[in-house]
Amino acid sequence: MPNWQPGMGLHDIFRTQLKGLCETCAWVRRIENDRGSVFLLCRRALTDTAYPKYPRLPVLRCPGYEPVPTEPVPTGKDGKGR
Repeated sequence: MPNWQPGMGLHDIFRTQLKGLCETCAWVRRIENDRGSVFLLCRRALTDTAYPKYPRLPVLRCPGYEPVPTEPVPTGKDGKGR
């Protein structure tokens, strides 16, 4: 749990908490409802029932985890996508 500061609501605390692997997974989709609640949807669950649709956080181990690429993959001969 992060250090609490005056004026922080639950939404602020949730945003600053580490969400485990889901936070950096290519398969995650952040869902926010009209009241400001935030959920992390595992898109692998849409095609594979072995994965929970909304996993309990923090997820520390997941066989389907794929990190979001940090750099674009070059596609051209010059390495710049041209």
